[in-house]
Amino acid sequence: MASVLIIDDDDVVRTVLLRTLSMAGHRVVGARDGLEGMERIRGCPADSPLDLVITDIYMPNQEGLATIMELRRDAPSLKIIAISGGGARASLDVLRVAEALGAHRTLRKPFTPSEVIEAVCMVLEG
Repeated sequence: MASVLIIDDDDVVRTVLLRTLSMAGHRVVGARDGLEGMERIRGCPADSPLDLVITDIYMPNQEGLATIMELRRDAPSLKIIAISGGGARASLDVLRVAEALGAHRTLRKPFTPSEVIEAVCMVLEG
């Protein structure tokens, strides 16, 4: 059982991910954007650290790429999965950028619950 933070500004996506991972046996918590997510990470008790962050890319207040950079700087051992439905904009594929910045895995929206569980398992085991 892992401790997972879901960062996504879309209430429906965040709720589905929280339920999916909770039903798979993980401890989960949600945040609406990168700023709130980083606050939750900093507020984690030392005896119950997070194992994984799943972050959307396009969000208000602090988007996912900035969040990934901050996580790599402040919590380098934390595993990261980047998600986005935005895909490629012009010549920039944000999920490839997320990988280059340190995301361990990426998923394009829409994805199935089984795809999320598989990605989480692979990242946590690797």
